[in-house]
Amino acid sequence: MKRDSAVDLVGLLSVEGEELAASWVREVATSLGGRIGVAELDRELRELHGALREALREGAVDVHSEQMSEVRALLTELSRNRARQGFSPSETAMSVFALKRVLEPVLQNGSAETIRAYLQLGRILDGLGLFAIETYTQTRDELITTQAEQLLELSTPVVRLWDGVIAVPLVGTLDSARTQVVMEKLLQALVDTGSEQAIIDITGVPAVDTQVAQHLLKTIVAARLMGAECTVSGISPQIAQTIVALGIEFDGIVTKASLADALKLALRRSGVDMVAHEGVQR
Repeated sequence: MKRDSAVDLVGLLSVEGEELAASWVREVATSLGGRIGVAELDRELRELHGALREALREGAVDVHSEQMSEVRALLTELSRNRARQGFSPSETAMSVFALKRVLEPVLQNGSAETIRAYLQLGRILDGLGLFAIETYTQTRDELITTQAEQLLELSTPVVRLWDGVIAVPLVGTLDSARTQVVMEKLLQALVDTGSEQAIIDITGVPAVDTQVAQHLLKTIVAARLMGAECTVSGISPQIAQTIVALGIEFDGIVTKASLADALKLALRRSGVDMVAHEGVQR
């Protein structure tokens, strides 16, 4: 950027001094509908205003200029905060674009140099606005990924049913990603509890196909390598027919129709004596 051009841009951002930054804060606060504290907004935009003016003084030509590193850092923090606070991408970008609107009055009686400086600054602010949207989108993707992983964790609990007996009740679709979580949590629970009996309950799994069966088999083999015996419970008549029709082999794997039946078997394997109370079937 030429020296004269840089001076024009810095001069443009220095119009009315503190009043320009204050007007910027008011403009953005209005667009966000008061959903963010004025003190926080004032700090963010005044820091951004100061960093942008300094970058232009040093000759920054666009958002990717070396002189813009401080501006990018501040804008990254602002965009990440907006994503976490639940604002939209357009609301985030408006925090930058609002500065152009605040500067519009200088064009009314501005010289040709002032107009050129405004247009040049507008292009820079457009780049910064796009940068804010990109950073916002990246942060939202990270948040969604983290939340999806947390939901997988929550939807795959490992329950300790008895000393030496744990169970994994599965509900919903069992895909590759979820199977990996099931396997990891099951194996870790076997280590943490010292259990030798594990029950995988698929009562809440709507359908079993070849892929789901393969996932189950891998989990059972992994548990066996840890020295634990696995029982699959919740085999409904429909699922049993599907398994037979698909030709899926469950050789050597004990299956039960219900979790209660699987628990009884696991307790017997553990050497627990079961005594039926009067009037209650064993």
